[in-house]
Amino acid sequence: MRNAETALGIIRDRGRRGLPLNRIYRMLYNQDLYLCAYGRIYKNIGAMTSGATTETVDEMSINKIQTIIQTVKEERYRWKPVRRVYIPKNNSNKKRPLGLPTWSDKLLQEVMRLILEAYYEPQFSTHSHGFRPKRGCHTALSEIERKWPATKWFVEGDISKCFDSLNHEVLISILRNKIKDNRFLRLIENLLKAGYLENWQYNTTLSGSPQGGIISPILANIYLDNLDKFVETKLIPQYNTGTIRKSNPPYVKLRNRRRKLVARGENWEANKLLKEMKQIPSYDPNDNGFRRLRYVRYADDCVPRKLPKCA
Repeated sequence: MRNAETALGIIRDRGRRGLPLNRIYRMLYNQDLYLCAYGRIYKNIGAMTSGATTETVDEMSINKIQTIIQTVKEERYRWKPVRRVYIPKNNSNKKRPLGLPTWSDKLLQEVMRLILEAYYEPQFSTHSHGFRPKRGCHTALSEIERKWPATKWFVEGDISKCFDSLNHEVLISILRNKIKDNRFLRLIENLLKAGYLENWQYNTTLSGSPQGGIISPILANIYLDNLDKFVETKLIPQYNTGTIRKSNPPYVKLRNRRRKLVARGENWEANKLLKEMKQIPSYDPNDNGFRRLRYVRYADDCVPRKLPKCA
């Protein structure tokens, strides 16, 4: 296990420094990485669910790991099509597709996911919260609660059929920007095109990453990280103006009157004005020179927040 952590630590360091990944395909030969991956997924409910074959976690062994490694070394590993089933959506009568890979595919996907996560996690936006270690819906909500005071407008976005709509060519080109290993990229590309079985009929996958695939969430985050960077570097700087709102004239007028009353010792009248002041904003809500846009994303759901001039 220490060998696996050392290998992932080296990749993580390259991610922090923004260096490209070279010759990482050979990391798929590391038996300790498979043991680490097994430790992470063997307790999952789906570990006992068969995919296109009857293989499940019950057939796990060191010999199976060695067989996978050998076929990967010889570039003979072939992904099986996932078995597609439909499960109910939360708070809806509709159902969503779920892909069930074979156990060997799950194990190799988890090894690849560990590698990708170690490298890309240090580079991801702080505004992204879905499918990331030590992050989730609660951290997304906490960011909104703590850092979005005086919010007036929320614009919720949801990418329809996000996992099903990922463009394979775009995804591979994004990965190729940082990963300089064609064998590793080819393995991912073959996974994306492995297809699925629905009612035991084979179907091709021309786009998307399979729902239920262990590697799918990290691939979606890598894909959508470009959206995060665009919002952070282009949209927010273009939209935001001003450093602070102007004072609200009615509030300033009441404040000045109260100061005079306090100076003359007319505290009862001053307290009446204080109550009036608390009913109106101290800063001008119609200040044309002040605008703010903030952004948070959880998986394929995002919430841009605006403070427009009419806020």
